[in-house]
Amino acid sequence: MKLFDIIGPVMIGPSSSHTAGAVKIGLVARKLLGETPVKANIKLHGSFAMTGTGHGTDRAIVAGLLGIRPDDERIPDSFDIAHKEGFSFDIDTTHIPNAHPNSTLLTLEGDHGRKLEIVASSLGGGRILVSRIDGITTNFSGDENTLIVHTHYDRPGHVALVTAALAKQGINIATMQLYRRSKGGQAVMVIECDDPIPPELVEKLTRMEGILKVTYLNQEKK
Repeated sequence: MKLFDIIGPVMIGPSSSHTAGAVKIGLVARKLLGETPVKANIKLHGSFAMTGTGHGTDRAIVAGLLGIRPDDERIPDSFDIAHKEGFSFDIDTTHIPNAHPNSTLLTLEGDHGRKLEIVASSLGGGRILVSRIDGITTNFSGDENTLIVHTHYDRPGHVALVTAALAKQGINIATMQLYRRSKGGQAVMVIECDDPIPPELVEKLTRMEGILKVTYLNQEKK
């Protein structure tokens, strides 16, 4: 366990799980969308649903979607900021089967029409887990440079094409996970990388035959 996991993140708000983690979920979702969000449907599950308003979870998620960080004093004012920036959202409660108690289902639309649906959970200490993207199971933290490749069909050769493209760019793979709806059905590769993912690589992958959608996030340079 890291020291950061014990003392928790630098943050605004009463709870690392319900506030800091919620902000991070919003931030990661914004990065994965790849555009400035203009519309969001936010559904809170479990403990998020029961105590989210009191702990500011609703405002924290909206803050993250606006690009506001966990230590930013503007988090309590995120609703007002969203309205001023033309970002529309609605918040409701839901039940997500087999989900962590601190979970949310986000359905997003960007300013260029890109759409994204994710389920993410706050695990404590500001850590999160993204457990579903566009209806397909995943399992990653958002703490690494991450490339997510959606394919139309689970067919031989797709993994080799993607890994070869990464190798050509000199990008080292740290972890790779493969998920699919069913045998031969839509599939998702989640690839965590040691190096940032260049936008031109994403464009190249998007043009490859059989690839439906490419999503990625890069960590900010410290």
